[in-house]
Amino acid sequence: MSAITESAVVDEHHDHKPKGIKRWLYTTNHKDIGSLYLIFALVMFFIGGTMAMVIRAELFQPGLQFVEPHFFNQMTTVHGLIMVFGAVMPAFTGLANWMIPMMIGAPDMALPRMNNWSFWILPFAFLILLMSLFMPGGGPSFGWTFYAPLSTTYSSDSTALFVFSVHIMGISSIMGAINVIVTIFNMRAPTMTWMKMPLFVWTWLVTAFLLIMVMPVLAGAVTMVLTDKYFATSFFDAAGGGDPVLFQHIFWFFGHPEVYIMILPAFGIISSIVPTFSRKPLFGYASMVYATGSIALLSFLVWAHHMFTTGMPVFAELFFMYCTMLISVPTGVKVFNWVATMWRGAMTFEAPMMFAIAFIVLFTIGGFSGLMLAITPADFQYHDTYFVVAHFHYVLVTGAVFSIMAAAYYWLPKWTGFMYDEKLAQWHFWCSLISVNLLFFPMHFVGLAGMPRRIPDYALQFADFNALISVGGFLFGLSQLLFVWVVVKCARGGTKATAQVWEGAKGLEWEVASPAPYHTFTTPPEVK
Repeated sequence: MSAITESAVVDEHHDHKPKGIKRWLYTTNHKDIGSLYLIFALVMFFIGGTMAMVIRAELFQPGLQFVEPHFFNQMTTVHGLIMVFGAVMPAFTGLANWMIPMMIGAPDMALPRMNNWSFWILPFAFLILLMSLFMPGGGPSFGWTFYAPLSTTYSSDSTALFVFSVHIMGISSIMGAINVIVTIFNMRAPTMTWMKMPLFVWTWLVTAFLLIMVMPVLAGAVTMVLTDKYFATSFFDAAGGGDPVLFQHIFWFFGHPEVYIMILPAFGIISSIVPTFSRKPLFGYASMVYATGSIALLSFLVWAHHMFTTGMPVFAELFFMYCTMLISVPTGVKVFNWVATMWRGAMTFEAPMMFAIAFIVLFTIGGFSGLMLAITPADFQYHDTYFVVAHFHYVLVTGAVFSIMAAAYYWLPKWTGFMYDEKLAQWHFWCSLISVNLLFFPMHFVGLAGMPRRIPDYALQFADFNALISVGGFLFGLSQLLFVWVVVKCARGGTKATAQVWEGAKGLEWEVASPAPYHTFTTPPEVK
């Protein structure tokens, strides 16, 4: 066989993809793995959301209505674990898999086989977690933060399954993070310099380093919980010379950077969408890059603001108070730059832009309530009330989840090759926006009035607000069915999308065809 025909055969085989279930099981293609992550995240979003509906149904009226307090605690715990590790993080990883190689001009992720493995261990991790709910004594019921001694002395035997599933999630996250770092460092197109990289790529690079630094800390914490419960160690048991507050220090040293792991990629998404629909370059690109790095570094200096009520020395409380306030400066830089980008731009208001604007406004509300929680003496009043629930849901639902929806609408035509139904998407946006504020905004008031969180019953004076909150919760959950319908309808066909999709969209991903070909770049593209 001549050299020419031999290379032609190789090329033809290179474009060949396996059919049926094998394609998804064995795939090493970054787009397939990205799709798997996104579908998995959507399924977990609905499972976690169903648990939230159980919580809100119970709290619709005062008194115990539908579930036992122990089961209520299982719902709050597993809801938190699933939304953090099963919905938000895999969704961002899916977006990273799909978009980073296309954005930097790479043919694929650097470690494709590890990429396949990092996804396929995830469904098993969550299967183990969900199976624990059916064990004698029930599933984990100690809150997603699993404070000792609740998770050691007072937990059921399902704790072993919980620890095992958290370890598998952590392994998956670390492998995904290594892949992102190696890809960005080694596989950028030769003309793609550091300061030409899209902000989504920058935010994910910083996020990947955060993941590698904090996931082993979580692994250490759950391992100590395991040995305290089953092997008679006393890391967190005062009777054996341990310290239950030590658990909180270890957990939040992981947990606070974890919050930024769930919001930095969102900043990258919003920084991609706002310039496109404002028809202007992003204002202050370099300051956005430095702000991202600053947030990541400061996120390691604020963990104990979750622990103001544990009896820390006043010096420590002041230190963590000022560090927490300091982190709002680079975050404020980002918000300012997004608004400055929109200022006097030729704006249009398609679904991605609507979600992006809602993100900016509502995430800022979450940021301001975070500033309130940072003030040590005030936090004594807010601590463990519904005010805290309102704060972090504004950050994680109207923040992280809204940004994921914005990204889905923004890149869906690039993934499927078809334009989604804009009218339905607008319906989804307005239903989500109204219901999410009905759901979380009143929580600020019941929290300030002293309603404690994670309790299945409450005093009569909170009844009206809780009924309102529950109605908002059910409406928000139902609104997400519209999102699924928009995605399914788009995948099945419709108006053909152009390569650029959006007028004003800039970047390498908008220069390849829609739908994006199975193998994107055979030769590195030129970055202007």
